[in-house]
Amino acid sequence: MSLRSLSLSALACALCLPFAAQAHKMWMVPSATNVSGADPWVTVDAAVSNDLFFPDHVPGDLSRLAITAPDGQPAKAENSVTGKYRSVFDLHLTQQGTYKLALVNAGVFASYELGGEKKRWRGDAANFAKDLPAGAKNVEVNESVNRVETFVTNGKPSDAALKPVGKGLELVPVTHVTDLVAGEGATFQLLLDGKPAGDVKVTAIAGATRYRNAQDEFDATTGKDGKFTLTWPKAGMYWINASTQDDKTSVKQAKQRRLSYTATLEVLPQ
Repeated sequence: MSLRSLSLSALACALCLPFAAQAHKMWMVPSATNVSGADPWVTVDAAVSNDLFFPDHVPGDLSRLAITAPDGQPAKAENSVTGKYRSVFDLHLTQQGTYKLALVNAGVFASYELGGEKKRWRGDAANFAKDLPAGAKNVEVNESVNRVETFVTNGKPSDAALKPVGKGLELVPVTHVTDLVAGEGATFQLLLDGKPAGDVKVTAIAGATRYRNAQDEFDATTGKDGKFTLTWPKAGMYWINASTQDDKTSVKQAKQRRLSYTATLEVLPQ
């Protein structure tokens, strides 16, 4: 099995379950979230791992990477490399303001029996009907929509890149995502298909989990307006996650749609 096949297989298994319930977690970590200067760059690691943010499982799939520049237009990663445990790319910050970096996964994961053998399929929902073989039996289908994001600001923070696209779970900042301070509350809004996602649990975990015996996670629950507040106990990189499910599937065989949102945020000292 190729490295890419292994990575996609692991991602398929991971994306079928709520992230907060998994040992393995997807993440992106930039070398800095706030930069300035005449010609700034950042380097970003992307991986699926057990320990945050230590790559020890499989690399992130950069074919799913979408970068939005401060003017709202797409930006390109440079010098991309995928290794055994992590993917790495550089981002040249040619504009002033905030960039959004996202790994976006939306698709169908199915299992079925054909000729007495167990088969598996994964791909885009639009291709499922035509790719499912005639005579397939005991078909089980899961649909998922997942986003993994991080953010980088060059100079003064901006909001254009942070506008929601209206699909799946998304985070809308009330407190700016690159202006977080230890000991202070930060408020965000969670949206589901562009509308407030109420009564959804959001979990936060500080990085460097391999160096402590407990995850030390803390959480909040969104209100009817989708808003929630997290107070950061200390400075550092944090992994936050929210997940939910509904019946708004795009393929008739799927009874549930599983959705997850994950972000890596940097919290600065006071």
